[in-house]
Amino acid sequence: ASVPTSLKGVRACMRCGIIKTLDQFLEYGCENCPFLDMAGNHERCNLCTTAFFEGQVAVMDPSESWTAKWIRIDAYLPGVYAISVTGQFDRDIEEELENRGCRWRCRPVGADANGSW
Repeated sequence: ASVPTSLKGVRACMRCGIIKTLDQFLEYGCENCPFLDMAGNHERCNLCTTAFFEGQVAVMDPSESWTAKWIRIDAYLPGVYAISVTGQFDRDIEEELENRGCRWRCRPVGADANGSW
């Protein structure tokens, strides 16, 4: 996966937490989540990414990184990831992810650190 080319205007994928610029999501999509079909689709990029995230960690070898295991990104590609992501998918995207058996990292606005209200 690519690293952000700028720190201004970065966004995080709401499923995996990878951080890139909107232009990078538009050009490449999310390499961890190709089924979200973000490449070339501005509306889909806005629905599947968020500017509301906390912390950043750069991971070079996710399968060997204790930090990657701790934030549950050890199965993803190397890159820069958010520690926590705040946002909510549209219901149709949530259903698509549920049908695929996918988990996602974002938590709704208003949820506390444990994911409860």
